[in-house]
Amino acid sequence: MANVFGLIVSGRLVQTDFTPLEETRFLITINDADAINHVVVFLTGLAPLPAGTVGMVYWSWPDPTAPPNWQLLGHISNTKPSAIFKISNLKKLHELTDENKFMSAFGQQQICHNAQLGISIEPEANVQLLASSVAQQTNGYITFAQKMLENLVNFVASFSVTQEQMTPTPGVSYIPLNTLHTWYQNFERRLQQNPNFWKV
Repeated sequence: MANVFGLIVSGRLVQTDFTPLEETRFLITINDADAINHVVVFLTGLAPLPAGTVGMVYWSWPDPTAPPNWQLLGHISNTKPSAIFKISNLKKLHELTDENKFMSAFGQQQICHNAQLGISIEPEANVQLLASSVAQQTNGYITFAQKMLENLVNFVASFSVTQEQMTPTPGVSYIPLNTLHTWYQNFERRLQQNPNFWKV
């Protein structure tokens, strides 16, 4: 089943040499991954995925000092047989966490200096569960950011004085309070449009 999947890295030959780790998990190594911006993962058409399943696609950046840390990129399926993933802006995780559930799926491998891409055949329902989980996490980020910003604005506003009340203090810089309010409104608007804009 390994030849069911294909990988394209721009400027390189197509790779289909996925190594089966078990019946539903496949792995491929990508050399010289630092210069890679995007990857394309696709079904080759040799055989469809089992009915009711998808291929969840995971990525691991090279880290010479630790085993692979897996990040979910997305999925492919019989109805979505290919996908392009931007990997250049992914955060390189260097510390393992309890949430890194895919470690057990691909095993505690030796330290690797090349990037790796893993595909796990999972029930289609996992995509909906993942989407729900991502939505909850995103809402949590938005709430945290809003509360933090409100706290900052309120804290700074508690020190506000009118121009008549100001006492000249050499070496101290001042900014108008409305500048902070404008920044807050702009940040909140961008957060509502794209909760992950700050990651770029």
